[in-house]
Amino acid sequence: MGSVLGELLPLAVGVAISPIPIVAAILMILSRNGSGAAIGFALGWVFGIALATTVVVLIAGAADGSGSREPSAAVSWVKLALGVLLLVVAAAQWRQRRDTDPPGWMRAIDEFTAVKAAGTAVVLAAVNPKNLLLCVSAGVTIGASDLGTGGQVVAVLVFTALAAASVLGVVLGYLLAAQRLRPALDSARVWLQANNHAVMAIVLLLMGAVLVGKGIGGL
Repeated sequence: MGSVLGELLPLAVGVAISPIPIVAAILMILSRNGSGAAIGFALGWVFGIALATTVVVLIAGAADGSGSREPSAAVSWVKLALGVLLLVVAAAQWRQRRDTDPPGWMRAIDEFTAVKAAGTAVVLAAVNPKNLLLCVSAGVTIGASDLGTGGQVVAVLVFTALAAASVLGVVLGYLLAAQRLRPALDSARVWLQANNHAVMAIVLLLMGAVLVGKGIGGL
């Protein structure tokens, strides 16, 4: 279990440091629907991560049981390809760093209901290329391990909790100390909206470099 959790830790951190869900959680907290939208987003974020990871665990487990080693090579190629793609997107984000206009989804958050916020979070968690790749990598690590069913369930839960920690921390912190945190969250919102492209460029550059390295190392 320890070695599997050790492999999952950097993958979970990669998901947790993604600024997009953090920005979304802050904006929903400060929106018209406030805590309702934020709670819906947090629940959807957790569910999306767990869903994507669990599906891959089941697929990887079935493939590993057949005795084929192709899935490991395939995942390495996927890591390499998506790592290169992340580097390309990082360059595009850096070129747009002077554009401080908030994207459409940020402007629409003020009208989000709890259900719509939850649906948005599931899409961001399970479809966003970076998060999806990290969840795929985690799922393959768990599914191809020699852990039993119970151990795999624990591993998925641990990965999900760590990957969602940033969003959960923002939402839970606000619910417990709304008045004290509101000014800080508002300041963070202003800064993240103004520097969204630069932050994304740095994160994508680091993650892209890591994924390219892991992809090459696994071939």
